[in-house]
Amino acid sequence: MNRQTKLAILADAAKYDASCASSGGERRDSLGGRGIGSTEGSGICHSYAPDGRCISLLKILLTNFCRYDCLYCVNRVSSNVPRARFSVHEVVDLTLDFYRRNCIEGLFLSSGIIRDPDYTMEQVVEVARQLRKVHDFRGYIHLKTIPDASPELLRRAGLYADRLSINVELPTLQGLQQLAPEKDATAIRRSMARIAIHIDDAQQAQREQRASTAKSLPQSRPRRAEAPRFAAGGQSTQMIVGADDADDRTILATSALLYGSYRLRRVYYSAFSPIPDASRSLPLAAPPLIREHRLYQADWLMRHYGFAHDEIVPSAQGGMLSLHVDPKLAWALAHRERFPVDLNRAPRELLLRVPGLGVRTVERLLAARRVRRLRSDDLRQLRLPLRKIMPFVVLADHRPGKVLQPQAVAVSVTAAAMAVPRQSSLFDELPSASASASHSLPLASVVP
Repeated sequence: MNRQTKLAILADAAKYDASCASSGGERRDSLGGRGIGSTEGSGICHSYAPDGRCISLLKILLTNFCRYDCLYCVNRVSSNVPRARFSVHEVVDLTLDFYRRNCIEGLFLSSGIIRDPDYTMEQVVEVARQLRKVHDFRGYIHLKTIPDASPELLRRAGLYADRLSINVELPTLQGLQQLAPEKDATAIRRSMARIAIHIDDAQQAQREQRASTAKSLPQSRPRRAEAPRFAAGGQSTQMIVGADDADDRTILATSALLYGSYRLRRVYYSAFSPIPDASRSLPLAAPPLIREHRLYQADWLMRHYGFAHDEIVPSAQGGMLSLHVDPKLAWALAHRERFPVDLNRAPRELLLRVPGLGVRTVERLLAARRVRRLRSDDLRQLRLPLRKIMPFVVLADHRPGKVLQPQAVAVSVTAAAMAVPRQSSLFDELPSASASASHSLPLASVVP
């Protein structure tokens, strides 16, 4: 089988893995003729990292042969799909060739399990080792680790990779036992704990290095030995959504546990996709993609907005997030007693709970109100969604009233949130400031 055919098979087999953002890695470059690659540049980009940078990764499997028979996986041992396998040298050569052609800036490498976990993990680690040590590759490397691999192989993987990840696969132990009985949930959590310890140890060594005083001979430049680095981009994981009967409340509870126990950088959610010759234990249809989107929004609220996992999903909705409005707006509509919020006096924690206000916007508002009182024009100049914000806030020139009409606000704001987006034309006229102000008046005056 030629290399192009292998690439077509193994790149397609890797498309179900969502955890491939390159943010958080150590910044390296090849300026001055040192090495090859960079974690900062952008080539022909196909996705965006959470920090806004365009990224492009060669995302492939080492092989899609696998000894496991996970019912939800298209590469399971009983699946009738074309099989292929790369050698270590082929993956190294592909990565370097694609980088030299400005097609990628890094590598995301996963693999099916062949022979045994240690053999597979050794092959994956060897790819990263050759890129770093033999070819001085300074681009981004993300390795999908094998939970049952030896601790030494996990340690070596972190020395060469910017990020490591281990998939927990499903939100519950019952789901994993039902759909992937050969996988060990205890081994998965144990490996995640080991990686977390290695990351903590490396970070502590770097802090101690920065705090220490370098000693040198007279008239010589002081230099410290570099502290060992381990997966500078942290670790992440992925959960399949919709393959079992776990609801959104359970999924978010599992994510919160993983964030708290292993200090994960990200939890990725992948909507289940029906596969050929599927088991009867699997659903016939995929869940709506908007459910995956709502879970990402809820995850963002937990990580950046101070929400607890058990307060995001309303109990009245049977453990599921609303598909019609985003979780933050749904929470605000369910807790009308917390609003309106005075933008000139409220603490940061409460401002973050106002629908339509993001983290950066809140920081700007806090800085601005130190010198003057905030008014409606300030929000308008920030190009914020006034129809979403105004029913929930008090400003120097705006007050929706002490007793809002919850039903009217819910209907109006929900209708705006559910509006079908329309692609703007090049010849559309931009609304004037006065038109924008008058457009927001109906919501600003929802007062009895």
